[in-house]
Amino acid sequence: MAELEGLEFGKSDFVLLDEVTMEQFMENLKLRFEKGRIYTFIGEVVVSVNPYKHLDIYGKEVIENYRGRELYENPPHLFAVADAAYKAMKRRAKDTCIVISGESGAGKTEASKYIMQYIAAITNPSQRAEVESVKNVLLKSNCVLEAFGNAKTNRNDNSSRFGKYMDINFNFNGDPTGGHINNYLLEKSRVAQQQDGERNFHSFYQVLRGGSDELLKSLYLQRDPAEYAYTSQGAAVTLASNNDSLCHKAVMAALKVIGFTTEEINSIYKILSTILHLGNLQFTSDGEHVIIVGEDTVKHISELTSTEPENTRKALLYRTVATGGGEVIEKGHNEQEASYGRDAFAKALYERLFAWIVGRINSVIEVKDYNPVLHGKNTVIGVLDIYGFEIFDNNSFEQFCINYCNEKLQQLFIELILRQEQEEYQREGITWQHIEYFNNQIIVDLVEQPHKGIISVLDEACLTAGKVTDTVCLDSMNKKLGQHPHYTSRKLCPADKTMEFNRDFRIRHYAGDVTYSVEGFLDKNKDPLFQDFKRLMYNSSDHVLKEMWPDGKMSITEVTKRPLTAATLFKNSIIALVDKLACKEPYYVRCIKPNEIKSPLQFDDGRCKHQVAYLGLLENVRVRRAGFAYRQPYARFLQRYKMTCEYTWPNHLMSSDQEAVEAIVNQHGFEDDVAYGHTKLFVRTPRTLFTLEQERAALIPILVLFLQKVWRGALARMRCRKIKAIFTIMAYYKCYKVKAHFWEVERRFANVRNMADYGKSVEWPTPPAALVQFHRITQHLHRRWWARQLIKNIPPSDMGEVRAKAAALSALSGERVDWGYSRAWERDYLANAKDSPLTSSNFVRITKELKNKDQYGQVLFSCSVRMLNWFNNTKDRALLITDKHIYRMEPKKHFKVQKRIPLDSVVGVSVTSGSDQMVALHTASQDDFLVHLQRGQLNPNQDRVGELVGSLTDHFTRVKNTPLPVKVCSTAFQVHMSGKPKSITVETKPGQTAADFKKSRTGFTLLLPHQ
Repeated sequence: MAELEGLEFGKSDFVLLDEVTMEQFMENLKLRFEKGRIYTFIGEVVVSVNPYKHLDIYGKEVIENYRGRELYENPPHLFAVADAAYKAMKRRAKDTCIVISGESGAGKTEASKYIMQYIAAITNPSQRAEVESVKNVLLKSNCVLEAFGNAKTNRNDNSSRFGKYMDINFNFNGDPTGGHINNYLLEKSRVAQQQDGERNFHSFYQVLRGGSDELLKSLYLQRDPAEYAYTSQGAAVTLASNNDSLCHKAVMAALKVIGFTTEEINSIYKILSTILHLGNLQFTSDGEHVIIVGEDTVKHISELTSTEPENTRKALLYRTVATGGGEVIEKGHNEQEASYGRDAFAKALYERLFAWIVGRINSVIEVKDYNPVLHGKNTVIGVLDIYGFEIFDNNSFEQFCINYCNEKLQQLFIELILRQEQEEYQREGITWQHIEYFNNQIIVDLVEQPHKGIISVLDEACLTAGKVTDTVCLDSMNKKLGQHPHYTSRKLCPADKTMEFNRDFRIRHYAGDVTYSVEGFLDKNKDPLFQDFKRLMYNSSDHVLKEMWPDGKMSITEVTKRPLTAATLFKNSIIALVDKLACKEPYYVRCIKPNEIKSPLQFDDGRCKHQVAYLGLLENVRVRRAGFAYRQPYARFLQRYKMTCEYTWPNHLMSSDQEAVEAIVNQHGFEDDVAYGHTKLFVRTPRTLFTLEQERAALIPILVLFLQKVWRGALARMRCRKIKAIFTIMAYYKCYKVKAHFWEVERRFANVRNMADYGKSVEWPTPPAALVQFHRITQHLHRRWWARQLIKNIPPSDMGEVRAKAAALSALSGERVDWGYSRAWERDYLANAKDSPLTSSNFVRITKELKNKDQYGQVLFSCSVRMLNWFNNTKDRALLITDKHIYRMEPKKHFKVQKRIPLDSVVGVSVTSGSDQMVALHTASQDDFLVHLQRGQLNPNQDRVGELVGSLTDHFTRVKNTPLPVKVCSTAFQVHMSGKPKSITVETKPGQTAADFKKSRTGFTLLLPHQ
């Protein structure tokens, strides 16, 4: 709870003061300021003291601490008010607003930025892109509006020179969907003139000091603000908290994020540079006519505004007037009129630029395609950051309007906080003592009352024909308002020498007496601008600039209704603003400025006391304290504290919530400290609430443990039931999947006996996980059956070839692509008359002799080969492999046997993966056979490697019952010759006519003809 914050920091809520006096109020405010506690509650109102330094109390961790919490659960903070407004909006679907008030330099703008930052941080937890885009635009708009609407004053380095009210729209989920910004009374007179020690709007200095050299060159600008009349006064003023160059980059980035196009951004900076050039224009007279000093500047202005130089020059020097008869004449200006028109044009340019920027931002963030039926209720949080009460050495028309605005807001505060507070007691039937407070309605009437108020007098003077001066207007106010208790002037009070005759009048505002100088009131109220400038801008070829001046379309002879004056327009907009705020649930941030020197250490008691007095904070505390410090509807009080009473926990059985609340109060002995209204319980002292909160805080851990235990048990039981149900469903589903698989297999293979391929092309269904092993066994059985169906039709004479091909397929493992499986295997090619027509008969005779001599059973393979002899020379030889021996024979010497080795001595075979016919037969004696099989006449392109490998591996497996290792090498393989290791590689050589072996550095290379 905020009330339980350490006492060393003072009272976190002014309602908790022991005595409600100005001394105790100021003592508590000062203590908290010195301890770094800049926020203090008055009930639901937050009092904020500007610390003039950065405090680390706005980070993500702090935001999380305040998210979704009640006001009294955390120490006072802006985030507490922001969250309260957000919860009221989301929970009760009620529009809310946060009104930030205080004088200039009290920290209102910073407060509004932190509130926006908090709302952005707690919304859109699902990170939806469209919502993030809206949030980014809402946050970035602050940067842009500060640059173009804020300026350095003697009281504030970043003073808002316009009023801003932002509505943020939320959907039913509580995520921002859009918004709208209203701006009020931009202080455009600052464009042409500033008080000593002050600056023009930030935007001018940012573009001069932060713009690139290329940008400044294109705008015909120099980097030094002292070169321009409108910025020279503030050129030497430095801002400790603002770097113009960095701010310019931030503004450029923000404009792009918001959605301004490159063309629009260029137009903005062209208008700024146009204003600076206008300020440097000088006029002189040659006796008859006024002329412009420096025609180059006029050309620059024409180029920047995309207008004709001659039209620009005429607009600056002449005024087009329509006579009563419809005749149009041009009237030349004198030097004073030309200077006045130049300044009025510059101020109007900036004012319309600012209004266009606000409108452009609104077009981006407005809620689009909203349908209440589809999207639910659209709720709003309004944030009001408007200029504070101002008292300067020279107070003019702008200060008059600003202070009138603050009077209206103070009236709203009185209406909603003070008067409604007391009316609530009457409505609830609570007896209490009425608290007196100052109602500033009388001051509001002084300004805005029809026919009698100051604005009416100003408007009447502006409408009067003839030469009406500011002094005449002041005399008229003296006559009509002389008897008003809050109005005076030097004529009405001649002894008061603080005012000048025929110039000053004074209003006793709620915040103090302010003396206004009437000089310039009528001109600023009429806000005149020659129609020539409007037509000039409307005829610009820059469509952005043209869009800002729609009234330039009218002809000079066109008769129009007299426009409303500046004061009346402002009054109407403020009345509309107050009406808009009054229909929302308000939350207040009351900002206080601790000193005039912007020091983080000094607390000016007198200065702060004055602000506390005119803000009505003491009256606010008294109203909250006089009757009852806290009040809550019975249902909410019961919901929060029912666990502290045995008769109400967990749910009461009484006839109404009020009786249940009475039971809680009586059990704790607080019956003398409360009152029962019709719908709410009123608690007189905070101590009662402290006691209830402390007991609740002690019980919460116990209740949480109990609820956790019950809930965990319920969760465990639910999980158990779910698991049982899951396993039951799984069992039935598995059974179904098994049956479905059997049915599908049966359906697909029902007719395989009648198929040509016996079901080889049938695709097997994917088995369920439980049948994966069974599926593999079934596939194996089908393959065996399929093989049996094929084999049983093969003649016994072909079975040897089939076994050899199967053995070759297994041995080569698919690593050799072409191995002759698609042709008939002859095996004994040397005995085949078709393959060896010249030598076959001689070879048959020799093999018969060998068979009788060596008693072998069959010839496994025979073929002509190219191989190495004992001297590492290559020769053509015959290779004969029987079931007992391997023979190397000389075909030219009637197949004389040159070498005979037992077949059992072969321990492995090596071949390559290519199409060559090289084979290495590895022997146990490490004297390997390395041969290249030669193709005969039967088919010159036959591959016989597979046949040799298949015949040998089949014989070893079937007859000798031992596997013969076969190695398929992609590049090279190793052999042993006479016990020495040799590396055998294969190369293709252009020009090579026949395959042959060649000695290499590591062994031998088989050279193949180029295909």
